[in-house]
Amino acid sequence: MLGTLCTLITALTYVDAAKVVTQTPAVHTVSTGQQVVLNCNIERDENYYVEWYKQVPGGAPQFVLKIHHSHSSPDSFGTGFSADRFDSKASSDINYQFIIKSAETGDSAVYYCLTTDKPTKEIVSQ
Repeated sequence: MLGTLCTLITALTYVDAAKVVTQTPAVHTVSTGQQVVLNCNIERDENYYVEWYKQVPGGAPQFVLKIHHSHSSPDSFGTGFSADRFDSKASSDINYQFIIKSAETGDSAVYYCLTTDKPTKEIVSQ
C-alpha cells in the first residue's frame, strides 16, 4: 500500500540588492517514509550561516536549523526539530542541501532558506 503523499514547496528565488538565493525543486512530492532533499544556492559566499524555515499554510514560519558550509552538521535546531529527522549539508560554500530523513505527512509545507551573519533566535511564537 502506498504511503500518504506529502508536498514540500520551496521559495523559488529571493532577490535583494545584495544577493540572489535560489531554491530547487519548486515542488517536491514524496510518499511518507521517503528521504527528501531540497537545494539552496546562495550565489556567493560571505562566510554566513544558512538557515532553513518551515511554513504551513496560514501559519507563521518556524526555524528548523542553521548550518555553516565549513561544518559537517547543523549548528542548531529549532524547537521540535532534531538531528533524528532533519539534516543539512553543504556541498560547497554556496550550495546547501536540506534533508528530511523520513518524510511524514506533517512535513508538508513551504521551506525557505536564507543567509545570516547573526546568531539564530526563535523569531516566531505560536
